Amino acid sequence: MELIKRYPQLKECAESIGKALDLIIDTYENGGKILLCGNGGSAADCEHIAGELLKGFMMKREVSDERIPNELREKLQVGLPAISLVSQSGILTAFANDVDPSMMYAQLVYAYARENDLLVALSTSGNSGNVVNAVKTAKAIGIPVISLTGEKESLMSELSDVTIRVPEHETYKVQELHLPVYHYLCAEAEKYFFG
Repeated sequence: MELIKRYPQLKECAESIGKALDLIIDTYENGGKILLCGNGGSAADCEHIAGELLKGFMMKREVSDERIPNELREKLQVGLPAISLVSQSGILTAFANDVDPSMMYAQLVYAYARENDLLVALSTSGNSGNVVNAVKTAKAIGIPVISLTGEKESLMSELSDVTIRVPEHETYKVQELHLPVYHYLCAEAEKYFFG
């Protein structure tokens, strides 16, 4: 795995990264979408991941859909469906103000999630309350969860189907290792479906 060659400290995560990739592929093979949530830098990572999935990342994803006129088709790319819940500012701020900020992502998971979907949750501590509640909601309605956290056991590692616990504990160092992990997952999913 090239990822491990470039980031040898991730060797201890190789099995969980492989399981996460399998879940992502299963999600898309079964017509599902990926929902993403996190706070701060992890929220920015959610936006980044969605961007890599929704258009070509490492390769061009040509559209062959005959319903689309040629002049549009040449400028479109096939996307792997993903929703970054962090960009839903209207509902997030309304729910945080009107109901409970610790439940804002849980509300969106409950509203958006359908059979065959997948939640990808990011938290450097693995204990962020609003992200943990999203994970609990996903599990309650039968949606699998991949969590990206730091090295310590956490609420998210207890609840998730797969937890990629990168071997760091300082926030910025955890985030520095999350990036190559999710780039690898996005690139491999793209290769599987479009390579």
